[in-house]
Amino acid sequence: MKKLTVLMLALVLVVGMAASVSAQGWLDSIFSGEKKDDGVIKVGFLLKTMQEERYLKDRAAFIEKAEELGAEVIFDSANNNEQTQLAKLENMLTKGADVVVLQPVNTGTAGNMVKKAHEAGVAVVNYDSLILNGAVDVFLTQDSWAVGRLQGQAMVEWFKEKRGEVKGNVVLLRGQPGDSNAQAFSQGVLDTVEKYPGLKLVVDQSHEGWSPDLAMATTENALTKYKNNIDAVVANNSGMASGAVRALEAQGLADSDKVFVAGSDADLLNIRYVAQGKQTVEVFKKIKPLAYKAAEVAVALAKNPDKPIKEIIKIDRYLDNGMKEVPTVITPIVLVTQDNIRETVIEADFHSEEAVFGDN
Repeated sequence: MKKLTVLMLALVLVVGMAASVSAQGWLDSIFSGEKKDDGVIKVGFLLKTMQEERYLKDRAAFIEKAEELGAEVIFDSANNNEQTQLAKLENMLTKGADVVVLQPVNTGTAGNMVKKAHEAGVAVVNYDSLILNGAVDVFLTQDSWAVGRLQGQAMVEWFKEKRGEVKGNVVLLRGQPGDSNAQAFSQGVLDTVEKYPGLKLVVDQSHEGWSPDLAMATTENALTKYKNNIDAVVANNSGMASGAVRALEAQGLADSDKVFVAGSDADLLNIRYVAQGKQTVEVFKKIKPLAYKAAEVAVALAKNPDKPIKEIIKIDRYLDNGMKEVPTVITPIVLVTQDNIRETVIEADFHSEEAVFGDN
């Protein structure tokens, strides 16, 4: 009986030691940043919001390409809330994402999320808006620097045609305060205003959450303050441009012959406004090339975790984000006017002919 008891105690000790070793190994893998390979490529795609219409297209195109490449996509968005986004990221890491494609809510603080992902052994593809002071692996963006430049050039041409001189009051509607994209989009407009002394920047306002309603209020205040003497409104995105158009409509000024209005994202409502002559131009940031390329890069990173990024994809330029020179891939944009809607957004299957012109 004593021998049996001794054998049972020995067995318990052996099993306990094995369990302890197994548990310690799991803990070691967590704290060392190692990921267990389950044989399935899992890509997290985390957008800042689904507020703007374009993000439905980002999601659809990204998932289409990633699945075509054999990856499983874990998708989520954060309703423009950075704490929500952090929780969503942690959930993706828990679900076993090999790579996370991240469009940050707050470009100034999202570096902490990059750090958290790296600690879990997960690469980060920075999507659309440059994360500042973060060790992102690669940045995928449209030509953000050209957005404001195209808007500014179109504004100058409008003044020459409609006013006979480049002179008037300009309102600049920026997106999220401190957002790197909002700054990039705005710079071309600021450069244009500086180049033409006759242009006066009477409002330069940021808007939390890129809010169309806040942009509408800003435009209404400008119209009141300057007694409707506003000649141009340039917005960082489509939603804020639509807010400006609503404010102008209330004063009978939503007319491209009266006030120049520019947006960016080519949302359907704005393209309809352009077709109707209520808005002057939109910048079409082609979604499919961006989303497709992001999916391709994410899958390539997952398949080649030990290779330098420059050996995996073609890098267009390097951008200093305050922490490192970030490898960057850039996709094209195009200006949409009333005259080229069919050759741009419709030909690209971004919007249909009927959707744009059906009720016009």
